[in-house]
Amino acid sequence: MKSTGKVYLVGAGPGDPGLITVKGRECIETADVVIYDYLASPTLLQYAAAGAEQIYVGKKGGDHTLSQEGINDLIVEKAREGRIVTRLKGGDPFIFGRGGEEAEVLVAAGIPFEIVPGVTSAIAAPAYAGIPLTHRDYTSTLAFVTGHEDPTKAETSIDWASLARGIGTLVFFMGVKNLPHITRNLMENGMAGETPVGLVRWGTTTRQRSVFGTLENIVERVRAAGLKAPSIIVVGNVVNLRDTLKWFENRPLLGRRIVVTRAREQASDLVRRLSDMGADCLESPTIQVVPPDDWQPLDRAIENLDSYEWIVFTSVNGVKFFFRRLFETGRDVRSLHRLRTACIGPVTAETLLGYGIRTDILPESYRAESVVEAFRSVDVSGRRILLPRAREARPVLPVELTRMGAAVDEVAAYQTVQARENAAQLVDELQSGGIDMVTFTSSSTVRNFKALLPRDEPLEQLMNGVAVASIGPITSDTARELGFHVDITASDYTIPGLCEAILAHYQQG
Repeated sequence: MKSTGKVYLVGAGPGDPGLITVKGRECIETADVVIYDYLASPTLLQYAAAGAEQIYVGKKGGDHTLSQEGINDLIVEKAREGRIVTRLKGGDPFIFGRGGEEAEVLVAAGIPFEIVPGVTSAIAAPAYAGIPLTHRDYTSTLAFVTGHEDPTKAETSIDWASLARGIGTLVFFMGVKNLPHITRNLMENGMAGETPVGLVRWGTTTRQRSVFGTLENIVERVRAAGLKAPSIIVVGNVVNLRDTLKWFENRPLLGRRIVVTRAREQASDLVRRLSDMGADCLESPTIQVVPPDDWQPLDRAIENLDSYEWIVFTSVNGVKFFFRRLFETGRDVRSLHRLRTACIGPVTAETLLGYGIRTDILPESYRAESVVEAFRSVDVSGRRILLPRAREARPVLPVELTRMGAAVDEVAAYQTVQARENAAQLVDELQSGGIDMVTFTSSSTVRNFKALLPRDEPLEQLMNGVAVASIGPITSDTARELGFHVDITASDYTIPGLCEAILAHYQQG
């Protein structure tokens, strides 16, 4: 008989995936099953093991994928299969998260469990909006209240008189629809109409938006702003500190929806840099980096490394796949002891240094033509040069080095193939006008992005109002050839350079 598994009720935090606790992340990593809800950041699912089952049970504005009873039954069912279950809940599971109810069900079923607290949105959303919930110059009392209570109930379970007169700061969960009811009850029970109020929607995320006013006018301001759930409502004089302490919403790219087309395994640095500036990144990898169809050409080159005098790396992928194959064939870096090296770009050189080899040539500009120029001061006539790189790379480098008299062996160390991850969402958002910018980091990302778009809809129509940012002139040329209007071309052909160019574009605008 299979033994009973175990359940972890994990607080996923308020939305910013960086606010997951260390233990919460460990629970995701070790789970056989991850059951997650609407307010848990989908980014956290990247920590799940490759074979883990992922089940969405979100509840959004009355649209329930499963009832709470159904969720309870699902958790018990998976645990009774002998599996480790991580129930990932937005915020903290025990603060208006129904975690207590789920825990009671587990106790009744005899299933072991642990509670992993999370950062509640009641604290995090105000903090990201510049509102400290307590402050010795303002208040030392704080209350969390559900704003979801049915206003038509004959008897309320909320002591509005005590809240209105005895608590310095009030934080309401899920209260946007009931905002008129909340403000009316507070004022009718003695709270001054000029008391400051702030609403923070999608707090801690790049979609964060805030509206401020007083008990007397906040309903109209929220209605005019079109603010909807999920939002946190803060009532109290601490809201006035917002003008002094706001920080998150000062980020220069806040609210900009930017598509990252780079391969997922390489996209993290670009996503992190753009997100740090406030951008809302839609990761839609158009390429996937995979091994070549045939390792034999590279294997032969590795067997004959002693016959080469130079090895040229044109990308981080070229370095990684070359050394991966070197190690898989039973060799190590000592096989390169006679070779001199050249790299395109400082990141490629840094990756090479990670294997213990410092590059001999690093051109000032990060493109193949610059490598050719750098080699003009080197006698390569009759020298053998190994060029392990992408199968579909530009021919300029081997052609020019051959003209200089070198014997160049160009071998495929990897290839890029089309990826379609999030393609449907990408097209939907382009059609609905939800995208501000698309980024291209190579010619292959441009070509594959174009291939994802519906052929029956004009490119100009889909890309209307969408800026295009390119990492360098070669990529920009490809984009223009395929019909894109390029708004930004980085002068420094690196990810930091691309991000600086994007920031400058929006600051100038």
